[in-house]
Order: sequence, then structure tokens, then C-alpha cells
Amino acid sequence: MKKSFIILIGLLLVGVSIQAQQTDYYLKKGYVAEGYDVTEYFNNKAVEGDKKFTTEYDGVKFKFVSQANLDKFKANPSKYVPQYGGYCAYAVADKGKKISVDPKTFEIRDGKLYLFYNSWGVNTLEKWQEEGPEKLRGQADAAWSKVKHNK
Repeated sequence: MKKSFIILIGLLLVGVSIQAQQTDYYLKKGYVAEGYDVTEYFNNKAVEGDKKFTTEYDGVKFKFVSQANLDKFKANPSKYVPQYGGYCAYAVADKGKKISVDPKTFEIRDGKLYLFYNSWGVNTLEKWQEEGPEKLRGQADAAWSKVKHNK
């Protein structure tokens, strides 16, 4: 009886830890933002990080251009993590779907990082700005709450 109870508790804890997974991140090249330094976006630069300066946060990897940027991230990671798991903010808002991004196409708005798809003549950052970021951000927030755990 005691052994069965311990096994049951173990299974429950495993189930809870699986559900506690925070977010599905866009991880092309194995890193958030394809390995671009998320702190540099706040300097209005898209710069690829260096493998010498990496860390893990929320179960995913981030790269940085310097130890100073890595330390800055570690001091306040939630400030630098891209919205919507690093997927295209416009696609999340417009279609409720997780679409890849071009890590060089980004916007800092209200202290948050948004990444966008930009390929084959379609720049969703332009659409985001034309259609109204405030409205789209509300739509994206609502859609993200439904799709963020779907792989």
C-alpha cells in the first residue's frame, strides 16, 4: 500500500512538471531569436551572439555578443525574452499561428521585444505597423494564451 502511494505521488509530480512547461519557443538554430543577442535589440541592433556567451532560461538557450550582455540578461531575463516565444507577432495576432521570423526584423514597443517574418516580399513588421500595433497586440495576447503550449 505504501509503495503504491509513493508511485502515485511520483506520477502526479511528473504530470504537474510536464504541464508546468512555460512556453513553446521558436528555436531555429537551437537558440531563441536564432541565436541573436536579445539584449542588443534594446540598443536597436540585430546582432548574432557568440557561442562563448550562452545561458539557459525557461528551458531554452540564448546567445550573447559579450559577457556584459549575458550578465545584463541574467539580471533581468524576463525584460529581454521576446514576446510570443519569439514567433512572428503579426502571425500570432492575425492568424493565431506560430510562424518563423527573420531575427533582423524586430520592434521594441513599450519595453518589449517583438520579432517578425520577413521573406518572399512579405514584411509583417510593416503590416503590424500599418494595421495598428495596439489593436494587434491585444489580438496576439488573446491568441497566444491558446497556442503557447502547442508544439
